[in-house]
Amino acid sequence: MDLATCLKKMQLVGVLAFATVDEDGNPQVRNISAIHYEEDGIYFFTARGKNFCKELLANGKVQILCYTRFKEMIRLSATVKPSADEEQIKWREKIFEEQPYLANVYPGNSKDIGIIFEIKDADVEYFHLGVRPIFRENYVLGKGRIKNKGFEITDACITCGKCKKNCPQQCIEEGTPFVIIQEHCLHCGYCYENCPVQAIVER
Repeated sequence: MDLATCLKKMQLVGVLAFATVDEDGNPQVRNISAIHYEEDGIYFFTARGKNFCKELLANGKVQILCYTRFKEMIRLSATVKPSADEEQIKWREKIFEEQPYLANVYPGNSKDIGIIFEIKDADVEYFHLGVRPIFRENYVLGKGRIKNKGFEITDACITCGKCKKNCPQQCIEEGTPFVIIQEHCLHCGYCYENCPVQAIVER
C-alpha cells in the first residue's frame, strides 16, 4: 500500500464523509462527491452559502473518511484552504466535467455560487480490517505530519508475556522489552490495561 493507491481507492469509492466542527463545537459530517484528484492534492466543490463552507473558512480543519467494501478504511486529516482566485474556474470546470450530475444540481450560471477548496498537506491513515492480522500504515501528502498513535512497551517490561498472550491480533513479539508490531496493532488498549507493571504507555 502507498499514498497513490490510497488516493485511487478514495476516488473509486467516490462519495466520502467530510467531518468538520461547527461554531458551537458540535461535529458535523457531510457526504461529498464533487472531488478532483491530482498527484499532489485534492480539490472539492461546495457552495458558499452552506454551513460546510463557513466551517471550512473559519478554521480549515477537516477529516475525510473512506470505507471500501473490502473493509479498508482510509482517513485523511488536513487543513484546507480555498484555491487561488485564478484557479477557481479551472478546478470547478474539471470537477463538473468529471461529475456530470452536478450540472443538474447547479445548472447554468448557478455553479458560480461554488467555491473550490484544496488539500495539499495531509496525514493519511490506511487501516485494513479484512485481513488477519489487521494492517495499518500512515502516509504523508505534501507537508503533512504523521502523529504517533497506539501504545508501546517500555524498558519497565518484566517479560511476563501477558500482553502477547492476550493481544487480539497477536502483534506483540518477545524481547527485552517485548515489542508491539505497530502495523498490526488495533490500538485497542487491551495490553495497556492489563500490564501488571504498567510498562505499556501511549505513544
